Amino acid sequence: MPTVFVTAPPDEAASLAETLVEEGFAACVNRFPCRSTYRWDGEVHADDEEILLVKTTESGYEDAKERIAELHPYDVPAIERFDDSGVSAEFADWLQESVGPTE
Repeated sequence: MPTVFVTAPPDEAASLAETLVEEGFAACVNRFPCRSTYRWDGEVHADDEEILLVKTTESGYEDAKERIAELHPYDVPAIERFDDSGVSAEFADWLQESVGPTE
């Protein structure tokens, strides 16, 4: 079961998380405040962001990644995949039931 690591501006993170869950791209999104230091256009920047841990399924990963890119306000959003091969069977079942088209 993949988890997608995404960073987003604090004022956009809640909307992004809610949309991903409401539209069935994720079963759950955890949000954590952070301070990011990064290089952009040749300069070093430091900004407040939120880390989003997007819980999805193997079959839902590509669609979730595409939807995050569509919704994200950054030109180059951080979208990284973590695999959790040690996930419990009960959690894996819940993810399978929760990710997919909503009606």
